[in-house]
Amino acid sequence: MTEMMIDSAPLQEALVDPEIRQRVAVYRLLASLLRDVPSPELLRQIAALEQGDAASPVADGADEWQLLGLAARSSSPAQVDDEFHQLFIGLGRGELVPYGSWYQTGYLMEQPLSRLRDDLARLGFERDESVQEPEDHVAALLEVMSMLIESAEPQALQSDFYRRHLGSWLMSFFEDLEQARSAVFYRAVARVGRRFVAFEEQQYPG
Repeated sequence: MTEMMIDSAPLQEALVDPEIRQRVAVYRLLASLLRDVPSPELLRQIAALEQGDAASPVADGADEWQLLGLAARSSSPAQVDDEFHQLFIGLGRGELVPYGSWYQTGYLMEQPLSRLRDDLARLGFERDESVQEPEDHVAALLEVMSMLIESAEPQALQSDFYRRHLGSWLMSFFEDLEQARSAVFYRAVARVGRRFVAFEEQQYPG
């Protein structure tokens, strides 16, 4: 894999393995794009991806990144803002419901969220009271994975968290996002996400 150039936060200097650095960076980038409307600066970074030096987050994944760069160059911040709201917020509810409980049970605030909260407490994660979203929001789970990998938690622990809380539904979420009527820029995000999930499934086989 080539070095991932887009990153929303500095990584620990201890992360010397390029593949691990890149995986953490991709988890963070996807989390950022799914948590909130991307900033103009982040869109400019993504738009700077060019054919030949596109950052590939997974083996043979350059095409997806080139398409994402093209989508960013073709979309204004206002267009992406409107798209994000149609997809994830809407009037009462967006086109997609980006929560683990919803994908696993068809309902919000169900047993998967309770199990997740128990696991997060055991891992030492505390809920930020200023955050309104439940912990099973896709962006929150991607951020947790980035932290588990960056802090070099045992592979078995990473795998257990991924399989319990993401592995059963994350691919379906990105497939739904790719097919969403409102998706334009986010269709390219979904393609990157699908390729990345396929790569992560090899890291954490069920």
